[in-house]
Amino acid sequence: MLIDIFERKKRRWKNLRDVRKKNSEKNKLMISARMRISMVCDNGEFKEIDVNLKSNNPINFPDYDEKRKELKDKYFLKDAFVSAVGKIDGRKVVIGSFDTRFLMGSMGTVVGEKIARLAIMAQKEKLPLIIFSASGGARMQEGLFSLMQMAKTTAAINGFKKKGGLFISVLTHPTTGGVSASFASLGDIIIAEPNALICFAGPRVIKQTIGQDLPKGFQRSEFLLEHGMIDLIVKREDMKDTLSNILKLHDVKRKMA
Repeated sequence: MLIDIFERKKRRWKNLRDVRKKNSEKNKLMISARMRISMVCDNGEFKEIDVNLKSNNPINFPDYDEKRKELKDKYFLKDAFVSAVGKIDGRKVVIGSFDTRFLMGSMGTVVGEKIARLAIMAQKEKLPLIIFSASGGARMQEGLFSLMQMAKTTAAINGFKKKGGLFISVLTHPTTGGVSASFASLGDIIIAEPNALICFAGPRVIKQTIGQDLPKGFQRSEFLLEHGMIDLIVKREDMKDTLSNILKLHDVKRKMA
C-alpha cells in the first residue's frame, strides 16, 4: 500500500513538472513590452514617452471600447505599443516595443502614431531607433484606419533613414500581417529571435491557397536567415550585447564620415 501511495505521488510530481516545463516554454516566447525594453537598457531603466495617447472607436466596432478598457485595467496599457528613451552601454537610443497582451499587438491608429513619433524624435535628436515587433498585424476593429498605419509608419521610417538615421528592427514571435509588410521589414539591420514566426499570411493560409505542402520551418526566422530576408538571429539573453556592438559600429561610421 505504501508503494502505491509513493507511486501516485511520484506520478503527480512528474505531471506537475511537465506542466511547469510547458508553461516555461510558452512564457519564454511571451514578454511584456516594458520588460523587453528594460532587458536591453542599462540597469533596466528607461523613460517612457507618449504615455497618454489613446485611441477611440473610429468605426464604432461592437464591444471595442469595453475590450480596450478591460485590457488597460488588467495590464496597465493604453494600447499595444510602448515608446521610450534609454541607454544601451551608455549610448542613448529611441526604443519601442509591441505588447502582444493588448489585442495581440495589433497595429491601430495609436500604435501607428507612436511609431511615427519615435522616428521623428530619433531624426530630430540624431539618435538610433530600435523597435521590437510582435504583432498579429493590422487591427480589424479600426478598419481602414488601421491599414493606413502601414503607409504612415513606412513613410516615417523612410524619412528617418534618408536623413542618415540607423533603424534596427527586431522581429520576435510572432511578427505578421501589416506590421511585417510595412516598417518592420525596413530595418538597416534586421534581427530576429530564434524560431520566430515572421510572415504576412500564415503557413496554414498559404498551404490552403496553393494546395501544396510547405518546406520545413517555412516562415520561421531560421528559414528567413537562410534565404537572406534577415541579417541575424539572436537569443534574448544576447540581445543587449548584440545591439551594443551594432551601435558601436554605427558610432565609428559616423566619426569616419
